[in-house]
Amino acid sequence: MSLIDERQEFSDVADVFLMHGSMQSPAFLDGRLCALLALKDLSAEAWLDEVCLSLGIEEPKDQASAERLLGWRKQTLEALSASEMNYTPLLPDELFSLVEQAQGLKEWTQGFVEVLDEAVDDALRKRWSQTLREALDDLPALAQIETDIDDSPENENDLFALTEHARMAAMMLYTEQHPGQPQVEQTDAPVH
Repeated sequence: MSLIDERQEFSDVADVFLMHGSMQSPAFLDGRLCALLALKDLSAEAWLDEVCLSLGIEEPKDQASAERLLGWRKQTLEALSASEMNYTPLLPDELFSLVEQAQGLKEWTQGFVEVLDEAVDDALRKRWSQTLREALDDLPALAQIETDIDDSPENENDLFALTEHARMAAMMLYTEQHPGQPQVEQTDAPVH
């Protein structure tokens, strides 16, 4: 089985970054990836170019690295377009400290918002639902959250809620930009 078809975890992608001499977190680029896929249907080649530019390289060092980076894009696109609505941002998980998790969410949101700022004009924004506009309007504040937080159940719950808000905003953006994808159940639809 190719690495493209494997589940990509945060640490897998971070390892590829390290192998290419980059200490940056994949979270920022994952935010960009999600927004680009939602708005523009970013091609695999364009994604690989974006990652390489960010890492300061011309191309991945080896086939396995390229497959992992392309698998990251594939996984994100499949999750955004799935009827299960199970997209989750590629963020540090519970193996990381709460500070690292909060920093990951902050960076993810910064990447997501950066793409919105670059690609969304007033005409497009006006076509979106009020719910989506409100969800996206909250993200710039989320991109400024305090990350030096104590490791407490309350902060963990707050971080979960903020992550869930970002996740739902991303899925709503994808859904509104891709009508009919995912095919979600309509509870008030007539039964034939």
